[in-house]
This record gives sequence, C-alpha cells and structure tokens, in this order.
Amino acid sequence: MTDRELSPYIYLGIAFHATLVTANVVAVKIIGVGGLFVPAGVLAYSITFPLADVITEVWGRRKARVVINAGIVTQTLVWVLVWVAIELPPAPFWEQQAAYAAVLGQSNRIIAGSLVAYYASQHVDVWIFALLRGALHGRRLWLRNNVSTIAAQTLDTVLFIGIAFYGKPGYPIGSMILTQLLVKYAIALADTPFVYLLVYAVRRYAGVKPTAAPAAG
Repeated sequence: MTDRELSPYIYLGIAFHATLVTANVVAVKIIGVGGLFVPAGVLAYSITFPLADVITEVWGRRKARVVINAGIVTQTLVWVLVWVAIELPPAPFWEQQAAYAAVLGQSNRIIAGSLVAYYASQHVDVWIFALLRGALHGRRLWLRNNVSTIAAQTLDTVLFIGIAFYGKPGYPIGSMILTQLLVKYAIALADTPFVYLLVYAVRRYAGVKPTAAPAAG
C-alpha cells in the first residue's frame, strides 16, 4: 500500500470505529421510526457495513479484516474505561451517579451479545462481499453490497438479541428481531449510492485501479 493509499484507508478505519463506538454508547435509548421502535444505535452501527464493503472493494478482504478485528479491541477498551468511570467514587456535590450508571452501564449479556454478533456478522459481510466480487468479476457493486450487508445484518440481529435477551420475561424476541431487520434492510438499500461514491472517490484520490480479480484474503 502506497502512502497515498494509506491515508484514505486510515480515515475509513477511523470512521468505522467511530460509528461502532457511537452505536454502543447511544444504543440504550429506544427511538421510534415510522411506528417501529429500535435502539438509537441502529443507524450508526449500520454504517459500519458499507464502510467495510468499501475497504474490501478497494483493498481486499485482508485489509478489511484488520479493521474489523481491531474493532474488538476498541469495543473492549471502551467498555472497560466506561466501567472504571462508573465505579470511581463521585464527588460529594455531584448527584447524577445513578443516571450516569443507568445510561452508560451495560449488562454482561448485552456486552457478550454485542461482541459475538459484531465479530461474526462483520466477517460474514466481507466474506460474502469478496466471494461475490470474484464470482461476478468485480461487477455489480450494488448487488454485492446489498446481499452481503443484508445477510450480515440478519446474522447480527439474531445473534445479538438472542444472546442479550433470550429467556428474559416480557421481551418479545421475535418482534424485536423483525423490527430491527426492517429498519436495517431499509438502511442497507439506501446506503448503496454512498458506497459507489466512496469507492470512486478513494480510487481517484489514491490512484487504485479497479480489478476483476477476487479480493485478497
């Protein structure tokens, strides 16, 4: 990778990790979208998939896997630092400790579900994307982006909700999965133009020519 290629690769990786951390921090809030109720982190987390697809399209699966694997370190570090911040004794005049812990604290099952779902779904996304890239000789980016993202988002949602909430009284697991999938599928379809734009901009800036060869890794 040349110096000119390295810059957009780093910035895409930073954007990937920023949206990942944001999704985890804001997910505690439930929002309403067209009568559907989903965690506020759905939009931020959904952005990670097209970013991974852009990296795979331009540099190959191996480079995308580096960014994805680093995401495990990022998430773990954030959760450890948040836990430390919650456990540190508050100042005597600060009265927001309970609210602070309620907003930022996460149960062990939610953290485990998030990590497992993230790792599995992100790797499935780039694997399917790279597989289709080879099979289609680098053509039909729109199809590869949507098929890989929808498949990965389905896996992510089922794993996360299953691990985090299965067996808890009062949680409508099936409804929660279906609702999130509807929103995530809509976002996946809407992000395709931005994938084309990013791929074009990165290739033009870095001087990386399109290739029909299968993505590496």
